[in-house]
Amino acid sequence: MILDTNALSAWADGNPACRPFFEQARRIVVPVIVLGEYLYGIRQSRFRDRYDGWLASVMPSVELASVTPVTADHYASLRLHLKSHGTPIPANDVWIAALVRELRLPLLSNDQHFDQCPDLQRLTF
Repeated sequence: MILDTNALSAWADGNPACRPFFEQARRIVVPVIVLGEYLYGIRQSRFRDRYDGWLASVMPSVELASVTPVTADHYASLRLHLKSHGTPIPANDVWIAALVRELRLPLLSNDQHFDQCPDLQRLTF
C-alpha cells in the first residue's frame, strides 16, 4: 500500500480509522514526494519534536519510493490524460499517482481527485 500525505499524517496521529489498513498491509510505501510534503507540514507544527520522533521511528519499517524514469513516463501519461479530460489535480499528486501506477499498489488517501486517475485503486479511511 502506498501512502498519501493525509494517510501518513493520520497514521502519525493514531487515527483509528486507518489502523486496519496498516495492520493488514504487507508492504507500506512512502513516496519521496509524500515525505517532503509531510516534513514541510511538521516543520510548521508546534508539535514538531513529537512528529520528528515518530517519523524517525517508523521510517525504518517502510519502503521509501523515489522517482525513476518509469515514474516520469507514467507522470507524463497521467498528466496528459487529466489535462485532456479537463480534470487536472495538484502536480505533487500526479507524481504520487505515477508511483502508484508504476508499483501497482493501492493508494491510501482521502483525496477524491485521485479517482480521476485511471488504473489507480484508492483506499479511504
